[in-house]
Amino acid sequence: MDNKKKYLIAGGGISGIAAAKLLYSAGEETVLYDGNDTLSMEELREKLGEASGIPIELGSLSPETVEQTDICVMSPGIPLTAPFVKALTESGCTLWSEIELAWRYGKGRIAAITGTNGKTTTTALVGAILKEHCDQVSVVGNIGIPYTGEALKLTEDSVVAAEISSFQLESIVDFRPDVSAILNITPDHLNRHGTMEEYIRVKESIAKNQTGDGWCVLNYEDEELRRFGNESCGAVPVFFSGTGRIPGGVYLEEDAIISELDTEKETVCHIGELKLLGRHNYENVMAAVAICRKMGVPMEKIRRACMSFQAVEHRIEFVREVQGVAYYNDSKGTNPDASIQAVRAMTRPTILIAGGYDKKSSYESWIAEFSGRVKRLILMGETAAQIAAAARQMGFEDFLYAEDMKDAVSIAMAYASRGDAVLLSPACASWDMFSNYEERGRIFKDLVHRL
Repeated sequence: MDNKKKYLIAGGGISGIAAAKLLYSAGEETVLYDGNDTLSMEELREKLGEASGIPIELGSLSPETVEQTDICVMSPGIPLTAPFVKALTESGCTLWSEIELAWRYGKGRIAAITGTNGKTTTTALVGAILKEHCDQVSVVGNIGIPYTGEALKLTEDSVVAAEISSFQLESIVDFRPDVSAILNITPDHLNRHGTMEEYIRVKESIAKNQTGDGWCVLNYEDEELRRFGNESCGAVPVFFSGTGRIPGGVYLEEDAIISELDTEKETVCHIGELKLLGRHNYENVMAAVAICRKMGVPMEKIRRACMSFQAVEHRIEFVREVQGVAYYNDSKGTNPDASIQAVRAMTRPTILIAGGYDKKSSYESWIAEFSGRVKRLILMGETAAQIAAAARQMGFEDFLYAEDMKDAVSIAMAYASRGDAVLLSPACASWDMFSNYEERGRIFKDLVHRL
């Protein structure tokens, strides 16, 4: 690394603090900046720990810092359209995502997973499989542990499973995973990326620096990803499919997950042996199988880890059964397509709790899945009226409004009958009423446990 570079860390949250600590430990000249001038300088310095002595700027970024900064490490929550970003780039500053920074300092091999839905489950499963075979495994990224917080601990023998969001991919430069994966691409975060074309471009950039000595695992049933793999992906494409045989790939055949990754056809496992629920999770398993086989894990270890893996928190997570009613937490269903998968996974008549922050999504295809599955919809949050209007237009009238999560759970309990399910799967982000989807899910679970 060039020690003469001057770095700016944009964002005083978890990822920004981790990035600042990394650069401080590496002996780099670093400034931490956050546009929120109400943040406590004392609390930020406490979070920085040994790096507490680095300069901190809040509110407006000083012209001197703009002029002197060579590289700005962007926290994922900050859009590239922010005014200070324009000032930095006009002064010749290079933008890096935290993923770029961590990759440059980290060692070992990395499997990087993105996609609109399924990233967290797949990354967690990949981590679990890798731990069956490797001694030094880190599971990082959008899953909750900043990659920058682990980078300096990594050795040449380390293996990393990283969940990568589109926000983190916006400002990668040379980032190059050994194995990448794009699970699916459906409309999401258009309030940030503007158009579907730009969202697709950003997602596919996870493989932009890969060459023929790397692999990119792709969903064959996603038309765009099939085109990308066959026409423009620099890595060797490896396909998985939930609907039919893929020579050289991983696919679902009747009730079995089949691999042809090693030329010969072999059964990985049967879906009845998995502890994960729903067809979308079978796709997540197939992707994880392909990723880990290309990372060198023997199939027997992959098979064992897949069959013992439990669902991750907040993703169609069974909470408890109360008076014959099963409660499920799918708070990570933050867009309509993710929530569709949760609705499809339900095997009981379902009361669905939904609504939240508006990401400019459309809800018609989601509501179309309700027939024969959702008996009542409970709406809360910023998008409640918008979803209600879409439901009426689609001919679904069985909805009610709730003031908050406590009210929603109470209403659900009142309307649920023995043999029903209550599913929290909002189809929206959480930021209108909660700090994140984890808080939303924990509050839901706490309320259910009090019933």
